[in-house]
Amino acid sequence: MTLFVGLGNPGSQYEETRHNIGFKVIDKLVADFGARDISKISFHGQLYRSTNSLFLKPTTFMNLSGKSVQPVKHFFKVELDDVIVIHDDIDLPFGAVRFKRGGGHGGHNGLKSLDTHMTKEYLRVRIGVGKPEYKSQVADYVLHDFSKEEQAVLEKLISHVALACKKLTQEELNSVKSLYSLKSIEGLTA
Repeated sequence: MTLFVGLGNPGSQYEETRHNIGFKVIDKLVADFGARDISKISFHGQLYRSTNSLFLKPTTFMNLSGKSVQPVKHFFKVELDDVIVIHDDIDLPFGAVRFKRGGGHGGHNGLKSLDTHMTKEYLRVRIGVGKPEYKSQVADYVLHDFSKEEQAVLEKLISHVALACKKLTQEELNSVKSLYSLKSIEGLTA
């Protein structure tokens, strides 16, 4: 059983923000797999299931994401190797996509929470959202909607990441890295 976790914040005011791109990928995967809602209060999130996969959108707010992931992982006896976390990354240009197992949290509060609840050795799908000019603007930046130019290609980017996520359940990580990593959005539209 694979557990896909999309990081984001609950509530309509956050729906279109950069921080919620993980939620958007989960929505695409749920639709593609025809997964059914199996949410429970104890999971602290929206949880969907298909034959061999679980799809989770924590409703705890970003900085408490681990509070949602841990009970789902435990209840379904999901191995750490089978946890795939999809999240925004300000250290990558918009549209860049990277895959890695383990590593630091880079100041990302959702990853900090996951690290606390289940160690750092889960697989990460990092989606570049770009970064503001000044470090002091980071919180405001990730909680703002994508620009009009970014929104124009967002659906294509989300589809690309969703396809890569499906391949992660079928192929070796290095194979997926070589086929689906992007340096920027230009790599996708070219």
